[in-house]
Amino acid sequence: MRPPRCEGPGLLDGAPRAERPGSFDGPPRFVALGDSLTEGVGDPAGNGAWRGWAALLADGLCEEPAGFTNLAVSGSQTRDVLERQLPAALDLRPDLVSVVVGVNDTLRCTFDIRAVAARLDQVYAACTEHGAVLLTACLPDPGRMLGLPAPLADPLARRQRAVNTVVHALSERYRALHLHACEGDWITDRALWSADRLHPGERGHRQLALRFHALLAEHGLATGPAPSPDPEFPVPAKAASLWWLATAGTGWVARRCTDLLPQLLTLAADELRHRARGTSARLDLRASAAVSAALAGLSVAERADAA
Repeated sequence: MRPPRCEGPGLLDGAPRAERPGSFDGPPRFVALGDSLTEGVGDPAGNGAWRGWAALLADGLCEEPAGFTNLAVSGSQTRDVLERQLPAALDLRPDLVSVVVGVNDTLRCTFDIRAVAARLDQVYAACTEHGAVLLTACLPDPGRMLGLPAPLADPLARRQRAVNTVVHALSERYRALHLHACEGDWITDRALWSADRLHPGERGHRQLALRFHALLAEHGLATGPAPSPDPEFPVPAKAASLWWLATAGTGWVARRCTDLLPQLLTLAADELRHRARGTSARLDLRASAAVSAALAGLSVAERADAA
């Protein structure tokens, strides 16, 4: 899948661009913000906890042990990162902050790309204003990963493309080191994914850690050994997938159905109507216009603050 373009180029022109240090002064303090992906779901640590790509990355930031704190919480949305995780992160005076979030926003009936853009803008601004290097990533859409039928998957894909476009634009604005994680062979390689089909398994987390490490090393910000791509545990068997679906998966689906399913069925019906009329392009144009308006709104707010 090709990475979505940043729609509306120039909408953030003139916005302040944060300066990025050429290297860290000693072992960096790394704080990870986000949802279950960053919490490490899918990569068990062997003691009932999760490890994940951020912890693997932290081990390779420098030769000496880096300070690492993972504030990511499963189920978090952009609001949770802004209101709960960000204040705790800033108290730690980090040198490096990763912000990988947004999928859970697309899975809620309250999805609003303007609100998502405004929250991410505040989070990115706060991190860079405090002198931290910012790591970001765009992500694959959950409908594709779950293998949903097109009328259900397409609305979710449209939402995820909108979030990714906002992340691309804001990452450029704040000179973040951005990873295009919505593309590549790792999306289709099932051996890299956990039994739930939504989170990377150990191999997938290691791939993310390796790609982030390469990005940091390219800019002289990772001087330690790259994380090993070799897993410590075998790929989950098919029985593990069935067990997840019968236990934790059932609860996950039930929670999402209560919140998202009624609206998703409405979106699917709208999708089918447009397909029947040959006007599906209107849905893409509508989503594109919403993203452009969200980014334009940030520029207007920036000019107002500067006045």
